[in-house]
Amino acid sequence: MSVVFWKELADHFSSRRFMILLTIIVLTGLWATYSAGQTIRLDAENMPTESVFLLLLTSQSGALFPLATFLGFLGPLVGITLGFDAISGEYARGTLSRVLSQPIYRDSLINGKFLAGLATVATFWASILILVIGLGMPLLGFPPNGEELWRMLFFTLIGIIYVGFWLALAMLFSILFQRTVTAALGSLALWLFLAIFVWMVAKVVSDIVVRDPSTPEQLVQQANIETAVSRFSPNTLYSETVHILLNPVARTFGPVLQEQLSGILPTPLALSQSLLLIFPHIATLLALVAVCFAISYIKFMRTEIRT
Repeated sequence: MSVVFWKELADHFSSRRFMILLTIIVLTGLWATYSAGQTIRLDAENMPTESVFLLLLTSQSGALFPLATFLGFLGPLVGITLGFDAISGEYARGTLSRVLSQPIYRDSLINGKFLAGLATVATFWASILILVIGLGMPLLGFPPNGEELWRMLFFTLIGIIYVGFWLALAMLFSILFQRTVTAALGSLALWLFLAIFVWMVAKVVSDIVVRDPSTPEQLVQQANIETAVSRFSPNTLYSETVHILLNPVARTFGPVLQEQLSGILPTPLALSQSLLLIFPHIATLLALVAVCFAISYIKFMRTEIRT
């Protein structure tokens, strides 16, 4: 498996399509970080005194999207790029049977490919975090404190799990369809639906269940139904997790009534409390990764590989 792992890792980092996509995301991320840092410096008096460094990831100042939102939208493209031809490309080149004719087991092949893709994703996400910290320190004039650093590290871990789901899904399509173009189109179509159109479906469902809301309770019920339906998308799980993790003041995922907030001081939550809130989301993302890879594993072990 180690032989397959290092070979696939070298192929990923020498791939032109991956390097082009990585360059686009990194340059855009640097621009978002620089714009947010300049805004924080110019408006330092109105900025909160705590968790200022986290604003580099969540502030929209001068950029189309906050950096965390931008990574959540385009991050899946990295996973899809790494996985859509992992097996179908071997079929197309006719090299799969030749590779497995060597003393390499099937499970070693698919495990090595998946772990190499996951290591590439981890390197990609960690590199962006290092760039944000390195650019933010001269912009803000101080380094992140321990609480901010831990939150940013957990943000990196969640991003790796999130993109790992799309990597496992792309590999699954690569095994099921055995054609590179079909696997790529299927992965991209599902990504577009879960990233964009699932919100429309959630809105329609909430409007059907709660018709003509006229009270605050009905409005909250409608919003909760919309949120529950949209959570079928990993994009929603990622965005809600990042919202709680990078915004220590946040305590809820959706809208709440004013009566429910009475008596609650707007003090930042400790990291442990924020992790308790987002634990179900993290567990769900991990389960999605495990299920997709397990199906890929079982299907690949039973697939005819001879041309």
